Order: sequence, then C-alpha cells, then structure tokens
Amino acid sequence: MPMKVILFGATGMVGQGVLRECLRDDRVESVLAVGRTPLGVEHAKLRELVHPDLAALMNLPGTKAQLTGYDACFFCLGVSSAGMSEAAYRRITHDLTLAVARPLATWNPGSTFVYVSGQGTDSTEHGRVKWARIKGRTENDLLALDLDAYMFRPGYIQPLHGITSKTRLYRAAYVVTTPLYPLLRRLAPNHVTTTEQLGRAMIAVAVEGARVHVLEARDINSTASRL
Repeated sequence: MPMKVILFGATGMVGQGVLRECLRDDRVESVLAVGRTPLGVEHAKLRELVHPDLAALMNLPGTKAQLTGYDACFFCLGVSSAGMSEAAYRRITHDLTLAVARPLATWNPGSTFVYVSGQGTDSTEHGRVKWARIKGRTENDLLALDLDAYMFRPGYIQPLHGITSKTRLYRAAYVVTTPLYPLLRRLAPNHVTTTEQLGRAMIAVAVEGARVHVLEARDINSTASRL
C-alpha cells in the first residue's frame, strides 16, 4: 500500500538523497518536505511546509492537521558539533528532534520515524565525546516514544547523482575523498554508505520494518538492497 512520508531536512546532503529516492519509488505516494527554506523543486508527489522556526511550527494551531495521516517521518536534520557549545548542540540535535517527534507520536501513533544519527553514537549517554553522548540521549528518547523508531548510524556517506553538501568544508573534503570512494568501499564496506542507499533503506524500513532498531552502515546497506 503506498505510503505518505514527512521529510525533515530535505535541503541537506542526506535529505536530498532521501527525497530523490522517495520521489522515484512507487511505494511512496506523497512527500511533505518540512524545512526553513523552500527546496526549489517541483514534483507531483511533493508538497512543502516552510517555517523559519521548526520547533515553534510544531506548536502552531494548524500544524497538527497538516502533519496528521502520515505513515513515516524521515528526520535528516543535523549539524556538525565543531565549534558549538554543548548547550547549543543539544538544542539543535536533541531538543529540536524531540520537539518534532513527540507530537508526531501523538498525531500518528505507531508510525515509522527514522532518525539519522552517527557512527560511534554513545547509547550510555555517559561518554566523554560531546556529540556522541547527545546523539545517544536523542536515540534513547526517540526509542521510548509511541513510534516505530529506527536509528540510522552511517559512517562515511558518499553523495551521488549530483548531490552536494551545504557545508563548505565538507564540499571541499569530498573533492578529495570522492575519487577514493571505490577503494574505501572495498577496504571498509561496513563503514561506508551512499545517499542513495540511505534513502532506499529508509523506505524499506517504513514498508517492511527491520530486525533491529539501531542500524549501522552495514545494516543500512543490506536493508537498502532489499529494494
């Protein structure tokens, strides 16, 4: 049965890849892209909800009606922790994510929620690495909600099909690493994935579920291959 998907973070590198796969897959009936800025993309399956403050958006009176009736939410928002205080990084990584997920658990109980976390996330929440500890808390809080939640922990992500990162430093890094990707895939197949595989894996878990709720890169790739 075709499903309806909410996508947060469609302007980012991962979100671009997920959006591409959703628009190409017949199992996805429609996509509602929620973000701070317009995508500049037109497609019969795509609708946008734009607001400069996504946490505030979730509390607006009309938001519930716009976000009810969906089968899955793919949450691809994220920032690098470099140069950020712990409090600032927590507000974006944990607080914003839960500000979205908690009402969705009420409006669409039991629906699929896929969160893009990171390889090395600290599920104990007590480690010394700031980003890993905060992502660990985010994962744990999501898994406790009335959602069929999946945590995606990709390692190195290779952008495909002309997709680029919004971060200048990452774009520069990909100039160097992209020619090396075939070698990375051979040497460390369990630690690399692509934007295409991420998108396909999200659709797969939304349609069929997965045997685990925390998926490392190897799990993401094997799940993507089911499509």
